[in-house]
Amino acid sequence: MRIVIQRVSEASVTVEGKITGAIEKGLLIFLGIEDEDDQEDVDWLCRKIAKLRIFNDEDGMMNLSVQDVGGGLLVVSQFTLHASTKKGNRPSFIRASKPEVAIPMYEKFVKILEIRSGISVATGEFGADMKVQLLNDGPVTITMDSKARE
Repeated sequence: MRIVIQRVSEASVTVEGKITGAIEKGLLIFLGIEDEDDQEDVDWLCRKIAKLRIFNDEDGMMNLSVQDVGGGLLVVSQFTLHASTKKGNRPSFIRASKPEVAIPMYEKFVKILEIRSGISVATGEFGADMKVQLLNDGPVTITMDSKARE
């Protein structure tokens, strides 16, 4: 699993002109799933996200988690996170899971993230043409790969 986390002042996802998920201050999480991902990957990422200290404290230091600041969580599926640009100029997405594998894993990720964080998670719509609007705060953008665990 690969994720891109952006600390935001606000973010929303629109599908066919209708907002499907929106948050104010919090974390926008783009999630890419591959076939090798399993429950251990979900647990590791959700545990890290819930406790990730990337919000400023009163001294301006990144010492607070999304839980500490009462922030929101918005998860958007994004198969393009597993793009390979090794050959040619057209990305290959062969490593990204097909919907029959990815949808249950995506739903599991959202559920576990809610449990770990204690925060209701807003979402986009899996597989839809989504329009994502965000106001990156900082900017702060962090990538994580459950297979690399850096």
